[in-house]
Amino acid sequence: MDSILVAENIVKQYASHRALDGVSIEVPKGCIYGLLGPNGAGKTSFIRIINQITAPDSGTILLNGEPLAQKHISMIGYLPEERGLYKKMEVGEQALYLAQLKGMSKKDAKAKLKIWFEKFEITPWWNKKVEELSKGMAQKVQFIITVLHDPKLLILDEPFSGFDPINAKLIQSEILRLKDEGSSIILSTHNMGSVEEICEHIALINNSKKILSGPVKQIQQDFKEGIYEVTFKGNMIGFTNALWTGCELIDSNENNEYKKARVRLLEHKSPNDLLKAIVSEVEVFGLEEIIPSMSDIFIKQVEATSNK
Repeated sequence: MDSILVAENIVKQYASHRALDGVSIEVPKGCIYGLLGPNGAGKTSFIRIINQITAPDSGTILLNGEPLAQKHISMIGYLPEERGLYKKMEVGEQALYLAQLKGMSKKDAKAKLKIWFEKFEITPWWNKKVEELSKGMAQKVQFIITVLHDPKLLILDEPFSGFDPINAKLIQSEILRLKDEGSSIILSTHNMGSVEEICEHIALINNSKKILSGPVKQIQQDFKEGIYEVTFKGNMIGFTNALWTGCELIDSNENNEYKKARVRLLEHKSPNDLLKAIVSEVEVFGLEEIIPSMSDIFIKQVEATSNK
């Protein structure tokens, strides 16, 4: 696997608190990588180390195959959860200033900013002061500043926070477009819906340790519990009686014309075994395997490791 970022055995200690305890993470090139974990898990400490705001006590980080160094700052775009624009500066002036700090010429920055401001429909705000912007508008500006210099690695910390659904979708579509154009993206978020929609890989950190990582689809497959939802017409009692010892009824809904029941298969039984058992009693209209959501997996794994 060709990786943009490889972190090995990262340890970070703050006085009596160990923020990161031997965390290893590998981010493939050209993918959206979800960095997940409850508040206080160590995600922010890890992000600060990548951005060289602070240094690890031990462990190594490679960026694009090289040991992380000062020169790599221009390759990274970082959108922090706590937004930080100078409120008294004009929007356009500040955007130009921050773009030049990333190594862009004023001419190139202005040309690209014009395109982005038109795309995000904020051109009329170029000469307004930041303090006049709504929270969502200010977040649009900061997102633009983050991606303007075409960084190889984007680190986005809760990028959808504070946006209405329309603007959240706009930001999401831009993230996907940037990924398609070759950017590698670390997405730190509590929004599990976004993780399922756009992340290909994830790492879950809890209590300073990485407790789970891998491709999202594979993780969901690994956490399946053999649960199926059956949609049918007929008598619920007849359906229940038709189930055999290799099958457990979890719950049912009889409020509609089409009844639904969730069933867990036991002892290596197959969906075909379930259908054979019930077709003589009810008319089956659907059989769907229940794939666990990332939210369910997140809660289950965090609770399991927090109780140890």
